[in-house]
Order: sequence, then C-alpha cells, then structure tokens
Amino acid sequence: MGTSKANGRKIAYVGMSADLVHPGHLNVIRRAAELGRVVIGLLTDEAIASYKRMPFMTFDQRRMVIENIKGVDSVIPQATLDYVPNLEVLRPDYVVHGDDWREGIQAKTRERVIRTLEQWGGQLVEVPYTKGISSTGLQSAMKEVGTTPDIRLKSLRRLIQVKPIIRLLDVHSGLTGLIIENLFIETGEGRREFDGMWASSLTDSTAKGKPDTEAVDITSRMVTLNNILEVTTKPIVFDGDTGGRTEHFVFTVRTLERLGISAVIIEDKEGLKRNSLFGTEVEQTQASIKDFCEKIQEGKRAQATKDFMIIARIESLILDKGIGDAVVRAKAYLEAGADGIMIHSRAKTPDEVFAFCREYDCLDNPKPLVIVPTSYSQVTEDLLVKHGVKIVIYANHLMRSAYPAMVQTARSILQHQRAAEADGQLMPVREIIELIPGGNGNGKARRVL
Repeated sequence: MGTSKANGRKIAYVGMSADLVHPGHLNVIRRAAELGRVVIGLLTDEAIASYKRMPFMTFDQRRMVIENIKGVDSVIPQATLDYVPNLEVLRPDYVVHGDDWREGIQAKTRERVIRTLEQWGGQLVEVPYTKGISSTGLQSAMKEVGTTPDIRLKSLRRLIQVKPIIRLLDVHSGLTGLIIENLFIETGEGRREFDGMWASSLTDSTAKGKPDTEAVDITSRMVTLNNILEVTTKPIVFDGDTGGRTEHFVFTVRTLERLGISAVIIEDKEGLKRNSLFGTEVEQTQASIKDFCEKIQEGKRAQATKDFMIIARIESLILDKGIGDAVVRAKAYLEAGADGIMIHSRAKTPDEVFAFCREYDCLDNPKPLVIVPTSYSQVTEDLLVKHGVKIVIYANHLMRSAYPAMVQTARSILQHQRAAEADGQLMPVREIIELIPGGNGNGKARRVL
C-alpha cells in the first residue's frame, strides 16, 4: 500500500467540487484526516461543467477556501470527473467520499475508483451522507437569492473556457427566462440544460405585435431585459440587430454592460432592418468593412470592463456573396477587436457554414464562433463541436412553439363555446401560480418543469 514519501503518513485522497462548502464536506475531510495526510482533488471548472451547472466560484476561489480548511494538507486539480488519472499518480492508501455516490452519474466513477485502488491494495472509505444538507438544494437557494450584474456579465466568458459548446435559447419575457433558468434533463453523461439566453429582437418584437424591423426601440427592449434579469441568473446575449448609428451603439454597449448582459451581437447590415432569412428576396444592404470595423472599435472603446463581448455577425452567406467574402470580413472584424464571429446562413443544410468553419479555423486569431441553425435544424451539437462552433443559438423556438398552441386553444373555445375541450392541453391554474417565485405564498417557486 502506498504511503507519503515525506513523512511516512498514509495518503487519504478526497475528490470534491466544493463550490458551496457545507457540513457534509467537513465530515468527509475530518474522516480523511483521521486516516492520514489529506490531499484534496479539487474538480476544475471544466470537470464540473461536464456533468452539471458551472460552479458559482472559480477554481482559484474554491482552492483558496479549501486550502484554509482545518485538516487539509494539500490541494491539487482533478481535471475530470474520473478519479483514475490522479489516483495512478498519487497511489493513495485511501479514497474518502460520501456514500451518496453509489447511485446516479457517479456510480460508474465509484466502480473505477474501487478497481484502481485494488491494484496497490488501497481502500475506499465512505462517509454516511449528511442528512438535511444538499448541494443541489443550496444551489437552488443561491439562484433564488439571485446574482449581481458583475457575476452575470463574466459568466459567458467562463462558460466559453470550460464547455465544448454553449447552448442558448430565445427569451422574450420573464416567463421564458424561468423556463431557460430551471429546465434540465438528466442523461447518462450528467445534467443537460441551456447555458444562457438569447435576447432575440425577432421574438421581442413579435411578443409586442410589432414587425422585426427595429420598430421596437432600445428603451422598450431594455424593459423586457429588466423583466428577465429580475428572475434569472444565467448569462444573456443581446441581439443588437445592426447596432444602429455608431454614436448610438456606444451608449447601447454601456447600458448592456451596466445591466450585466454578457454580450451583444451586431450584424453587418445598414439601413432598414429586414430579417436575414428573407435573404435576397427583400432589399438588404451589407455595410462596408470599414464602417462596420469602426462600429466595433467604438463599441470596444466604450466598454468599462474586459468581460463584455461584442460579437460580429456576418451576412455574406445570407446575401449570396460567398464564403470568400465572409472570411475576409471575419478577419477584418477580429482585427478591429470583435470578441467572436457569428456566421449566418439560410441554407437548408450546414454545408456552407461548415465550409466557412474550415476557413475560419485557419485564421491567425480565431475567436469563439457562433451559429444559429434555424434553417438547417437537423445538425447536431456534437457535429457543431467537431467543426469548431463554440456557441449555438436556438433563436426563436419558444415563440414559434407558443403561438400555435395559443391559437389552437383559442380556436377550441370558439368552436365549442366553452373551455372544457382545451383543458387537457393546459397547465393547471394552481401550477402556473406556483411556477412563479413567491406565487405559492411562501416565497419559493415550485419546480414543475
């Protein structure tokens, strides 16, 4: 059995994320300290984000906390959910863990730990689960408290660093914000959820019964944003359309940054806005490279922090100008200071987007690549990752699914002159009241998603 070469003490290895330290963690550390020298394998942000939500605290912040807990001798990174790489290096005498990992996603990890320890006679020591304490519950409580603009603003850049792809869904109200904030599914690889929100001009305009021609002004859109910000914590990317006049865009940047919005995406078109999916069917004018670069530069100069992102949306494929023009523009926009590139297409397949991806990857300074696969919706996220896409935006699906459902309900009431036939498609009144935080009288939202 392995021992510490320094002083003969046995090694007790403890893997943990320690985002929200609670008595359960302290019980595990205390038991480990009884067995030997405690080495904490602190999961990196990437490791945690691979199976659940990104931690509230950064790795360095979490390490600082753990290093100052009594009984901890040293802290090392654990880069994956799998303990084996660290165990094979340390060859500890013990691995200490709470007994709550016998089921769920960590059950396979536990089995690998046991098999690995057997190679040198190591032992798994399991500490009884601390009743009444739940990291998930604590995280839910944190979400109810909310977040600050500064924390939310930084969260998109953190996600880009730790996840293979960022998944955004359209939001146009506090209610849609709650759906994105709370909805998740459990998979064999852990929890899958939306990482953030796309504050779409199309869906915001549609919700207000206005055309998607920038008829809804920035002031009105900020009202919508505030409604969403009040009930959510995840990062928001703002659809800035063309950005408007350059001298106006700088004020938009300052306002969004102050609110805690993580990024704005502006498209390289000018004049009256027309939705890109109309392509050349309607008159659309692409801005000159020089003018659009100037807008990016002025926007970057207006920022107060390094965390806010300005992402340039290229319309060359929409306007049938080809991949060559799109690549030239991408290179220029990046040199002008853009923090990322969004390539848009109305094709029914992702072929031209993937061709752009290959060219884009050859640039000297490629930054996060964003796509909106509305017209080529069959493409999978795994395939996007293989082509270097970092952010995928599902830009209008909540609005497009809500409208048919509402029309169907309204038609049923007209046809039957009563609501009974529609009841089977409706959420119970009690549940919709309890969906909203505070709606059930005790200040806590009931999970119905």
